[in-house]
Amino acid sequence: MSDRHVLIGGALLALLLAGCAGSYDVDDFPTAQGTEVDCQALIADAPPRVADQDRLDVRNPVAAAWGDPEIVLRCGVEKPDALKPTSRCFDVNDVGWLAETTADGYLFTTIGRTFHVSVEVPKSYDPAADALADLATSVKKHDPEKDPCV
Repeated sequence: MSDRHVLIGGALLALLLAGCAGSYDVDDFPTAQGTEVDCQALIADAPPRVADQDRLDVRNPVAAAWGDPEIVLRCGVEKPDALKPTSRCFDVNDVGWLAETTADGYLFTTIGRTFHVSVEVPKSYDPAADALADLATSVKKHDPEKDPCV
């Protein structure tokens, strides 16, 4: 085998391995009807880095992820059971969020927008709001505000 064939074969193997290294499967989740187009646009416009973590390749067209452990954004999620008229709204860069504590960190879900977007942030990212700040521009652009966070 020539040096050229070895070089080409090695380069192809490196590309294949690089593509697999950043892949992440987001579990299926119920999505609100009619949100697919807006969610795909939001995901396409989401930043390459969130909380100083690189974006991963995600097969689900309405989800995105960054880092290890993964920060996971799910777009078009159903209204969370915890969201009540009396729920506290946390404003991060003009996006209102419902904050819930989970076993592994936090689950944030948008409040007062056309549809709901959730972001799971593991405990290891502190402050967790850094991820929300990095995502705010994309959320505001593709998920218009209906009711401001108060």
